[in-house]
Amino acid sequence: MNGTTTLGRAATGGWRRTAGTTALAAAAFALAALVPLAPAGAQGRVKQAFGEWEMRCETPPGAQKAQCALVQNLASSEKPNVTLLVIVLRTADGKARLLRVVAPLGILLHAGLGLKIDQTDIGNTTFTRCIDTGCVAEVVMDDNLIRQFKSGKLATFVVFPTPEEGVGVPVSLQGFAQGFDALP
Repeated sequence: MNGTTTLGRAATGGWRRTAGTTALAAAAFALAALVPLAPAGAQGRVKQAFGEWEMRCETPPGAQKAQCALVQNLASSEKPNVTLLVIVLRTADGKARLLRVVAPLGILLHAGLGLKIDQTDIGNTTFTRCIDTGCVAEVVMDDNLIRQFKSGKLATFVVFPTPEEGVGVPVSLQGFAQGFDALP
């Protein structure tokens, strides 16, 4: 598979570990961004704060009830123009939990989005599309990934503005467990 080892959906929530990701993860990982696909998706009202996370809620057109998500919007300390929007939510039918990361336009899409939680390399995933506000990577969060987010202290997401340069954006996991458990 050209140096790619699939870790398995049940264990990783859709993240792949590639041969180069482990070394790059140690050097730099970029921030996680999770956002609804609508450009205004992260603009819902803040319902509550959980450490570094905000629970934002909004009622989509035609919906019976509000959709809520945990959100962090961050910028790299090394490269302030590299921002990530990280969003965690339950699907409207309540059957799945999603992690969406929105990275800035202009990043290298084929390099994907890397993730490390504390000292554990989770792997990388692909960007699925680009919209006006950035490029979106999305994975279904399995129980193992949720457990890692809840027990971890720091998630680092990595994006690549150039082939030679991975930029890591740290995301505090302080408050994530309480916020996730409070999602409707």
